Amino acid sequence: MNKLEQYLLDRSRCRPGDRIKFRELTDIHSVPVLLPASGGLTHLQFRRYAGCPICNVHLRSVAVRHEEIAAAGIHEIAVFHSPAADMLPHQGALPFTVIADPGKELYRAFGVSQSLRAVLHPRAWLTPLRPSAYPVVARGVMKGGRPYPRSRENVTGLPADFLLGPDGRVCAVKYGRHANDQWTVDEFLALAKEST
Repeated sequence: MNKLEQYLLDRSRCRPGDRIKFRELTDIHSVPVLLPASGGLTHLQFRRYAGCPICNVHLRSVAVRHEEIAAAGIHEIAVFHSPAADMLPHQGALPFTVIADPGKELYRAFGVSQSLRAVLHPRAWLTPLRPSAYPVVARGVMKGGRPYPRSRENVTGLPADFLLGPDGRVCAVKYGRHANDQWTVDEFLALAKEST
């Protein structure tokens, strides 16, 4: 990335205190969704491609604590740069909202980028090799999904997390430095407590 590209990326990134534009989105089940949610906080997370083992292991850790997250007044929304049809085998049964953004419009609007660092960092290599990743990957494959990117997707996407107020205010933000660099559930629950 040259200096101009880095400058433009930095300018497009959200910072705490910024306000985002309200949007009406459609999830992978064709249900309309407001961003941010009208009541409570919204945890908006940008993931990589639909079959990404790192992303899917992380989302399972969020799914098992979904009731706790909802009880804290947080609406969970995950975004992938894959078509909905590719996402359904992997994310179709998640208990929270999942959005397909194959054109990366939301990624651009929130300044979420890609980099070779996504896959070159050692922490990005370890998650797919852990035994806990195997059932998550197998579940998606058995439903017709693939654990690798399709032609229009790539492995260099970086994750990002945003905690948004119902008024569109950015309460907290994290831009990942590699594919496995995102908030844990404990981290965003703690940030939500600080933000209320």
